[in-house]
Amino acid sequence: MSREQVMAHRVAAQGLHRDRPAAVGALAALGIQDAGPTARLALAARTDGDPDPVAHGLVDGWTHRGAPHHHPPVERNAIALAARPFDHTDAAARLHWSGPEQQRVGIPAREAIDRAADALAEVVTEPITKGAASGAVTKLLPDALLRDCRPCACVHINEQLMRLSALPVGVGLDATGKTLLLTPPPTGWERPVDGDPAQAARLVLAYLRVLGPAGPREVADFVGTSAKAFAPAWEAALPVLAEVRVGDRAAWLPADDLDAALDAPEPDLVRFLPPWDPMLQARDRELLAPDAGVRKELYKIIGNPGALLAGGEIVGTWRPRASGKRLTLEVSLFGPLEPDLRARLDDEAERVAAARGLRLAGLSGV
Repeated sequence: MSREQVMAHRVAAQGLHRDRPAAVGALAALGIQDAGPTARLALAARTDGDPDPVAHGLVDGWTHRGAPHHHPPVERNAIALAARPFDHTDAAARLHWSGPEQQRVGIPAREAIDRAADALAEVVTEPITKGAASGAVTKLLPDALLRDCRPCACVHINEQLMRLSALPVGVGLDATGKTLLLTPPPTGWERPVDGDPAQAARLVLAYLRVLGPAGPREVADFVGTSAKAFAPAWEAALPVLAEVRVGDRAAWLPADDLDAALDAPEPDLVRFLPPWDPMLQARDRELLAPDAGVRKELYKIIGNPGALLAGGEIVGTWRPRASGKRLTLEVSLFGPLEPDLRARLDDEAERVAAARGLRLAGLSGV
């Protein structure tokens, strides 16, 4: 497959043509990251209906890499079972614990997650603010699992540990109000015990359906671990994958997606993709944006911009500037934009403003 075919396939598989409602379900099966209005804007880029994740029946929770993602509620437990670390090495990678850090803590990484999960399950029996939950959990944990927090001027549970301990016991998030709330698990929640390669293979397939073709390194990086630690999941998925060549490297797709990928329509569209949009979550960033300067603009240490997608290429970045109830989109192009594509920007910008509950003041930079 050529790079152009790969991009065309990802555009189609993610529903960016707005002609495949089922594509939103495929995205949600992997997870739509939630960071401010990101999920709403990601859905607005793909649907003509209400972009509110709640309107699509999605719920929020800390899942991949401890980041908040929207998923269908019926799939959250399956995701929890799939995301169970295989061993302490896998768990340490997900916690970002180095060897010296693991030795300093003195508690095996997966056991640390389990201890924190036990505490969180005891505390979150009704909706509770994150701060209150953190304070209560901190009192239940050994000092080795606590960290000094300068912003809070106190000691509390390590942030990543708290996030990774929520999913195993079904603790979710409610970000619909002014204050983020942690929510108790649904009735009948099944807590994962051991890492199961057959369960974890669903994460491999979910990633490759919307961000393939790709390889084991990319999938493991999305999950938040190393390719070596996640190898059992890849091996379990491999029998239902098809290998293709993308340039000079091997990559894989679910075999039943191969024909659609090879015949994906040309992406004749313009979309304002928000920061952390599913398209931008691909771990093969060199394929998404071959130019190193473009990647530098797209992926910042702090404060990523949105991406302007025209056809199958990222052609610029954008940032919102709100003033009262009016919104301006400040666009920075990487090169000239074809006149027919420029003519479509206003309509897409109107969608962005509407998804944020604002009126469009205009575009700048184009």
